[in-house]
Amino acid sequence: MTRYMLVANQTIESEELRKAVLELQASDAAAEFTLVVPATRVVRGLTWDEVETKAVARSRLEAGLASLRAAGCQVVDGRVGDEDPVLAVEDELRRRRYAGIIISTLPPGASRWLRMDVVSRVKRRFPGGRAVTHVVSSAPSTSGQDLAGRRAT
Repeated sequence: MTRYMLVANQTIESEELRKAVLELQASDAAAEFTLVVPATRVVRGLTWDEVETKAVARSRLEAGLASLRAAGCQVVDGRVGDEDPVLAVEDELRRRRYAGIIISTLPPGASRWLRMDVVSRVKRRFPGGRAVTHVVSSAPSTSGQDLAGRRAT
């Protein structure tokens, strides 16, 4: 079994992420995936709520697991991670070894993670011979958004 980490939040149900996972599975029949959803803050104005933030991340995780599995992706595990995607990756690497990491973001201009330089930071901080793949997804997931219109940043 070859284990890969998927890191996504707003793009968790994107076609681009599903396609990347299925392509990797096609080239590596032993591929299995763990989905990590950083608990990115849900903000309204200048405040945020930690309980709501975790609930939104949990909702996105559940929706992402269901979506990826329904598409035939071998996602065997999933968890909500730290709000900082780099720390979420670090925490998961402490739990288990991974052959590679796939990070899914919104496009440049819309992606907070790209402004934070998450992909490059993960590559620099955790070299270890594992591939870090960046998937740019075109549309955010609506899972976990509440009716009040709050958003994850």
